[in-house]
Amino acid sequence: MPHVMDVTMFWGRTSGGVRSYVLAKRNWISACRDWQHTVAAPGVSGAGMLALPGMPLPFSGGYRAPLARRANGARLARQRPDLFEIGDPFTLAWSALDAARQLRVPVVAFCHANVVSMARRFGGAPAAAWARRYLCKVYARCDLVLAPSHDMVAQLRDWGLPHVEHQPLGVDTAVFQPAHRSAAWRAELGLSPDTRVLLYAGRFAPEKNLQTLCEAVRALGPNHVLVAMGDGPVPPRGPGVLRLPFTNDRRALARAMASADVFVHAGDQETCGLTVLEAMACGCPVVARGTAGLRELVNEQVGYSVSDGHPVSFAHAVTEVLNAPRAPLSQAAVERARAQAWGAVLPRLFGRYQSLLENTP
Repeated sequence: MPHVMDVTMFWGRTSGGVRSYVLAKRNWISACRDWQHTVAAPGVSGAGMLALPGMPLPFSGGYRAPLARRANGARLARQRPDLFEIGDPFTLAWSALDAARQLRVPVVAFCHANVVSMARRFGGAPAAAWARRYLCKVYARCDLVLAPSHDMVAQLRDWGLPHVEHQPLGVDTAVFQPAHRSAAWRAELGLSPDTRVLLYAGRFAPEKNLQTLCEAVRALGPNHVLVAMGDGPVPPRGPGVLRLPFTNDRRALARAMASADVFVHAGDQETCGLTVLEAMACGCPVVARGTAGLRELVNEQVGYSVSDGHPVSFAHAVTEVLNAPRAPLSQAAVERARAQAWGAVLPRLFGRYQSLLENTP
């Protein structure tokens, strides 16, 4: 039975897409029983979990940064996996590469985040250039690099990286579905039945551009509310904004998504946008920034793709969606999401694993 190990520092109290992906993979393995799976990350616990030490990262939502490359490499090697998958390009990636070289096993890298765009946001062109060189240094040492959007695949290939392939992320359609729609949800939040609810769920991080959504709901005027579910260093603020705490209860999240009028996302650096896919699975129309991975998920059939980041543009898009018949948008969104159910996308991933194992001397 082949043994795959997921290695990542992105595991915390408010973890989002990476943790969802790893847990979905774990559930799939548990059902098919053809593979052994280990998760190596700071803060994990339980069977099949390898907890690694790390320093707390301020304002990160609970992430911890492992710094002991060699010691962690030795810890990983002792588990003797047949294949490593690294979920971030930082110190743990080097630990996994060290362990893989010792064990002579393949390494897969999954590009979950657009690190170059984030570096450009905080440090301009010099920081972006440094980040690109660094990523190339890490990913060139991997046997396969996966990215969840064609946009990210194109970027990685443009950098001259070999062995880059598109691997979509998925959605749990058994949990995220329109059946969770509830008229009582608004009443529980103290909102009247005729309030138009814009929903955002995810990390409150700078690259999510939440202030754009705050200003858009203000431009929409009375009877419009932005409900923001999550946690992070840059919480949304302003009139018409209702913040709800982060929850790991996926059914509670599905209920909110199915009951809102429109799901909104102003992030311009998303490699996929997993919460957008989850909202679509719940039958919620989407208004999202038409860049990067979100551009591949959202079109006029399921909502509105906004070409720029101006709040007025988002307000206009929301108005267009709210004034359109909901049923066709909802049906198209559900159909689009179901095409990316985990059961549809994970066999392709494990097929890639199997191919690597068969071709590794």
